[in-house]
Amino acid sequence: MEGEQRVRLMMEADINQICELEKKCFSEPWSFNLIRSGVGSPVDTYFVYEARGEILGYSVMRILADEGEIQRIAVLPAYRRQGIARKLMDAMMISARRKGARAMALEVRESNLGARRLYISYGFKQEAVRRGYYHNPAEDAVIMWNRRI
Repeated sequence: MEGEQRVRLMMEADINQICELEKKCFSEPWSFNLIRSGVGSPVDTYFVYEARGEILGYSVMRILADEGEIQRIAVLPAYRRQGIARKLMDAMMISARRKGARAMALEVRESNLGARRLYISYGFKQEAVRRGYYHNPAEDAVIMWNRRI
């Protein structure tokens, strides 16, 4: 990828692109209203990875007290394995520390080995499995924590 690339906070003008990204990345995409609620949220932080004016990935984290949760991380299929998810993870981890989080949790499809390897590289460890959590297709969720961010 050439040209200007950066991770930044989501703006209202990004919502439509993020909704399209959701549809391409998830079998159960988040709604427009849910994504829109992230603009200016006191607990949720949405980051986008932008290149040449196009949003290629985005992520969402929630911080409550001293714990955080990675709620979403998505990269358009054509741009995966290019370090975009890592840049989004870096932004979330730095922001979480600045907001006072000491631990972060997430859930991931059991079959999503690429994402699980990424999370392990950030110090996350599997702590539990939530049976039948995902639908379309049905699958277990692996619950991972990093208790010392």
